[in-house]
Amino acid sequence: MENPYEQVQSNILSRIIRNVERLNQSVNTLNQELEIINKKHKNLEIMGQISENYHNGMQFNLEATGNKKPPI
Repeated sequence: MENPYEQVQSNILSRIIRNVERLNQSVNTLNQELEIINKKHKNLEIMGQISENYHNGMQFNLEATGNKKPPI
């Protein structure tokens, strides 16, 4: 005897599979976009570190030479 709900279950499983495939595509797209954003942020992080190192070096040199003045 055949299962009377087999066709309904098959349709539901097909819909679930299609939805999971679409979700997977969306997650892949999101991951690609996040990777691009992270690369751009990495450049900003490097520039921030360079600026901070320059500032620290200048502060050290000003203190070492006695030319450091208080803020205005």
